[in-house]
Amino acid sequence: MNRVGWFLALWGVGVVCAGWCAGQEASGAPGATPTVQVNVNRVLVPVVVRDAQGHLVGDLKQADFQVLDDGKPRSLSGFSVERRAVVGGKAASDPDGVDTPNLVGDSGGNGTGQIAVAPSGLPDRITVFLFDDLHIAAEDLSPVKKAASGVLAEVVTGSDMAAVVTLSGAVNSGLTRNREKLQAALENVQARGPYRTDKAECPRIGYYQADLIVNKNDATALDDLTRQVLNCNPGIDPKRDFEIAQRQADSMARQALNMGRQDLQTTYTNLGEFVRRMAKLPGQRTLVVVSPGFVPLEADSLMQESQVIDLAAQSNVTISAIDARGLYTTELDASQHSPNLSTQQLQGDYRRTGMMIAGNAMGALADGTGGTFFENSNDLAAGFRRVADAPDVVYLLELSLDGVKADGAYHKLKVKVDREGVSVQARRGYFMAKEAKKKE
Repeated sequence: MNRVGWFLALWGVGVVCAGWCAGQEASGAPGATPTVQVNVNRVLVPVVVRDAQGHLVGDLKQADFQVLDDGKPRSLSGFSVERRAVVGGKAASDPDGVDTPNLVGDSGGNGTGQIAVAPSGLPDRITVFLFDDLHIAAEDLSPVKKAASGVLAEVVTGSDMAAVVTLSGAVNSGLTRNREKLQAALENVQARGPYRTDKAECPRIGYYQADLIVNKNDATALDDLTRQVLNCNPGIDPKRDFEIAQRQADSMARQALNMGRQDLQTTYTNLGEFVRRMAKLPGQRTLVVVSPGFVPLEADSLMQESQVIDLAAQSNVTISAIDARGLYTTELDASQHSPNLSTQQLQGDYRRTGMMIAGNAMGALADGTGGTFFENSNDLAAGFRRVADAPDVVYLLELSLDGVKADGAYHKLKVKVDREGVSVQARRGYFMAKEAKKKE
């Protein structure tokens, strides 16, 4: 089989697919959750180093690096230098060239599964734009789509290929050089938000506050939600029925916590599946996540985040991210103001903290895979252009987990380079899962 035939055969079994589709393929059973496969005996730490002018530094050796694990020096068990630059010359542009079938069903494409073979052969660069339709707000989507529309044509030059997909799986252009197909898929992206809190909801509680109440036993957070229950239900007597309102608040917190867990399970499972599929592809591979972010707070979600980064590092897939919120404000809007000043202040604090954690989660994915995180700017078009380019040189440091206690803790990493005037972008940490209890 020639190279083009191999590529098409590979894509014939599916590549850009959301989590539910992946679950069917992985287990043969509808609704099953795929398992992200990673090497549990090591942690890979991609590192990008730039000089004072922002140029990549590509001549470092293993001895130039030091890694601190929770502040303590760790020796490296492995070291390599990845050259992620496009190899070889560009093929002639062919906007109607190789396409892959729509693998999620008919979601805006023709769904025929027909493949046209172009003489240009395999792509040098593959860029998958993943729009987070599960979390993005409708008011943020329009400027995001407008910015992306002007950049898509620039991404599919020469032999390069791209795809426009959504986290829910509702939109999937397939991998293509056809710019019209990419634009059509982009137009079909909609904000779905099954896990987002309705601004008009009363009382309002997010995953962050729910975690404080249920997992952290934060009395202030519970009292605040109890006050919200009383404010939203004027018929409840604050003195006589306070305990009833408190029990209702506790119940609501547990429901919100479970919803948040489902949200993050879906998010990281689907992200991992996209990385797993891209790992099989040739050329330079970049997954661009366009999202307002998500809030990994508990052990399970932190472990999934760590697994996605591990998988991307092992697979040489770069994850970059764009904060779809642009230059956002953390202040409550008029519809979110509470008549109770104390509640209003606390809700503002919870909102600010939650939004910060959401952004940090995307930054962690980018830093952990050698990608770029574009944030705090309304020039989204510039952001799309910047994140589509992966760094040419990435250092891959390996840490053995032998002797590391399986305590279910998150380990913070700090990478230092023995050279003056350089900036270091590296993985921020990893989650060490607890050792499974043996059944007697």
